[in-house]
Amino acid sequence: MRCRLFYDLFSRQPRRFVAKKGKDTNRFTEIRNAKARRDYFVESRFEAGVVLKGTEVKSIRAGRAQINDAFGRMKKGELWLMNAHIDEYRFGTYANHEPRRTRKLLLKRSEIRKIDQALSQGGKSLIPLRIYMKEALVKVEVALCVGKKLYDKRDDLKKRVVDREIDRVIKGRR
Repeated sequence: MRCRLFYDLFSRQPRRFVAKKGKDTNRFTEIRNAKARRDYFVESRFEAGVVLKGTEVKSIRAGRAQINDAFGRMKKGELWLMNAHIDEYRFGTYANHEPRRTRKLLLKRSEIRKIDQALSQGGKSLIPLRIYMKEALVKVEVALCVGKKLYDKRDDLKKRVVDREIDRVIKGRR
């Protein structure tokens, strides 16, 4: 831990100031896909980079993006993120980006091959779960998912209600 020695102007006594350590709590943390776990069974997850323009990165840092309706597609051996909405940068100029343009996902070849095989078999979708910052880079967590049927969603609701009742009973006994 670094600290510096300063002299107080009035008492002429040495005083220590420690460098402020900690993260800014107002900064962007992540953008989640609220519909993903409700509508899909999540199987395998992958961390992907995204090809973005500068104004898109600034909008994401401001937390102005949505991926609820987004999905991944395979085109000519490359993965693309479709239908993700990143608001135009408020202070952007004529060079601002389109909000719903397709964006290229960056993955290793082996991961792309796995995803391509799973998507070509059918019944699976590539869904983004969240967008987050990793150091200075924007990352997208994508997952291979299988769609839930209506009765699966009802079962999840029943489980949630039962869990809530159990928690209420446990809290009441304390």
